Amino acid sequence: MSGFSICAAQTTGSISGKITLIDGSPFSSVSVTLIENHRATLTDAGGNYTFNNLLPGRYTIRIQILGAKEKDLEVIVNADKVTEANYHLTKENVQALQEVTITSAANKFSKKESVYAARLPLKNLENPQVYTTVPKEVIQEQIAIDLGEIAKNVPGAGIPMLANQGRVTFRSRGFETEPMVRNGVAGFAYTAIDPANLERIEAIKGPSATLFGTNLSSYGGLYNRVTKKPYNGFGGELSLFSGSRDYNRLAFDVNTPVNADKTVLFRLNGATTFDKSFQDLGFTNSISLAPSFSYQITDKLSMLFDVEFGQAKGTSVVRFNPYMPKIGVTRSIETMNVPYNRLFGSNDLTYQTQMLNLFTQFNYKISEEWTSQTIISRSRTSINGYISALNQKTDSTLAANIMRGYTAFIATDLQQNFTGDFMIGSHRNRLVLGLDYYNNANSFDRLTITGPLVDYTKPTITQINRATIDALAASGATRSESNGDNSYAVYASNVFNVTDRLLAMLSLRLDRYFNLGVTPVNTGVATGAYNQTALSPKLGLVYQLLKDRVSVFGNYMNGFTNKPGSDFNGNSFKPEQANQLETGIKADIFDHKLVGTISYYDIRVKNITRDDPDHANFSLQDASQKSQGIEFELTASPFAGFNIIAGYAYNDSKYTNAASSINGLRPALSGPANTINFWMSYQVPEGKMKGFGAGFGGNHGSASFQTNTTTNKVIIPAYTMLDATLFYDQRRFRIGFKVDNLTSEKAWSVRLTPQAPARVIGNLIFRF
Repeated sequence: MSGFSICAAQTTGSISGKITLIDGSPFSSVSVTLIENHRATLTDAGGNYTFNNLLPGRYTIRIQILGAKEKDLEVIVNADKVTEANYHLTKENVQALQEVTITSAANKFSKKESVYAARLPLKNLENPQVYTTVPKEVIQEQIAIDLGEIAKNVPGAGIPMLANQGRVTFRSRGFETEPMVRNGVAGFAYTAIDPANLERIEAIKGPSATLFGTNLSSYGGLYNRVTKKPYNGFGGELSLFSGSRDYNRLAFDVNTPVNADKTVLFRLNGATTFDKSFQDLGFTNSISLAPSFSYQITDKLSMLFDVEFGQAKGTSVVRFNPYMPKIGVTRSIETMNVPYNRLFGSNDLTYQTQMLNLFTQFNYKISEEWTSQTIISRSRTSINGYISALNQKTDSTLAANIMRGYTAFIATDLQQNFTGDFMIGSHRNRLVLGLDYYNNANSFDRLTITGPLVDYTKPTITQINRATIDALAASGATRSESNGDNSYAVYASNVFNVTDRLLAMLSLRLDRYFNLGVTPVNTGVATGAYNQTALSPKLGLVYQLLKDRVSVFGNYMNGFTNKPGSDFNGNSFKPEQANQLETGIKADIFDHKLVGTISYYDIRVKNITRDDPDHANFSLQDASQKSQGIEFELTASPFAGFNIIAGYAYNDSKYTNAASSINGLRPALSGPANTINFWMSYQVPEGKMKGFGAGFGGNHGSASFQTNTTTNKVIIPAYTMLDATLFYDQRRFRIGFKVDNLTSEKAWSVRLTPQAPARVIGNLIFRF
């Protein structure tokens, strides 16, 4: 009993500290452990941590960061006192147990550092690959409400191609590129993706199959969606949007620790949106939920689990397919007299989509030099209802091509990475070794129906509605089948510091692909199965002309696409290959106030198949294509409060050995050869007007092609679309207004989808 009294009478003390990066900015979500008491916590958004109610004595604080050496701090606790134990990192770029981005307050639009682009703790100036980031600060200032508006800030992205179920595709270096990657692994969605949970978009340029595989990247690159992660603290915001054409949106973001030690964190993002088309008919109504959960299981092991759920109902956008006259002509969509403001459908001809993405990541610190990352990703999209395209029949008539029924797409990605950051003699070496399994499974049960002929030159009510289409169902063509494939890959990427300024990258992927063929429901027998093996190398050199300020780089990168079939002589086709050579310069100068990249690339695609002119129903694998160009991007903050984003992309693509009808011509879906994007804004940094701001910017694209052959050409005219915003930003709230497409410029995507005229949207954010 007396022993209990003695212990109870003792006065306790506490330990508190702050962990900062080399630039002095706080380091959040760092694992901090009190060894003697087996207590652990994570630093908050300010880099702070605290341990209370400690008996006087000697303690050890252990700080563990993925990619940096473990650090033990010896601390003496005295009664009734707070002992400080701060730690300042000596390595600027680290890969944390939770994602870390090095930022600078001087240039709020520049957040270049990425743990995904190279799968290594590699700074932008050390990376021989080009990538563009669009952070949440840009998304908020521009009141960007979908991926298309966010990608306006990526050089060369162009007007997004919107599929009928909301799926979006961009251009990159002359090739179609989709946002198929989330947090570095598979996260595809064949439907609209709500940006409510986006921290930023990373547009990684050039063939990237070596690290990401062929399923997730194109020859132009890939788009990686980096999602918001839980953080150590309570907070959030509620956002309200309202605008022209009955636009309404509600979005929310709530974060909270779950337990007292703050090792379990939870965050929930979500939104619901109603968007009425600018055309005579058409709408989209959607809801999304994105919960995320992190758990610091031990001082060495952490887990991140998040979900993306989306559901939408809407009508198909216009997708116009011009007819091809027998005699070759050059036409422009602008002069075809197709009514810009008509949907040629009805509000009962709808589709429903549902998207569910599950993502689990385990990070384990094996030693001071080695870490393990295990990732499990599952993505599913289903589409049910009516999706349509408009097929032109004559200069005055069209007929709808309607697909009615159900489609499902499922992808599973299992990935294991071992990352090392160690010294070889006096040289730093960074290495990632990875195993990747990717499965794709698709099923189709739908009917394709040709709608009635419509004279689009007459101002009559459309005949394309659900009753009309259902009455024609008996004449439709059925597609009821499933298909899928499996990919097994092993890859390695190594970056070696020859000197502190000269770095060399060597990467290689071995990919074994199994196509499971097509299985019709009525027979249950698969046909067309095949398998292929592909090697995908990647080489890079970087030399820093000015340490941590200016670097020159060069790379050789590879992408591939598996190809089925064989030629007339029975030779099985090889994977199609794309090889890129690129060189350029990157800069991060004037204390991060000017960050930019300029590069020249040359992509050559070989092993493309083309029709065999001597043997009907056979193909030759000797066609080729080239894509060359220059890209420039810049973010700058010349003085306090003033920020600039600017980009230019020039692309010269053409078939170099192909069928006579397209040889030497630019591929039809390559997009504009020249694109420009810019945005500038000013926010009053201090004084009575602090928080008031305005922004202005726009996008320009040169003329491009929907069809480009020696016999027929359909031209998409050049466009210049301007946007503007006004806002007042305070700690607890934000009010903003924007106008998209100020001049109501008429513009079309590569699928000849008309773009919306001027639209005003107001936004009110409450923060807590």
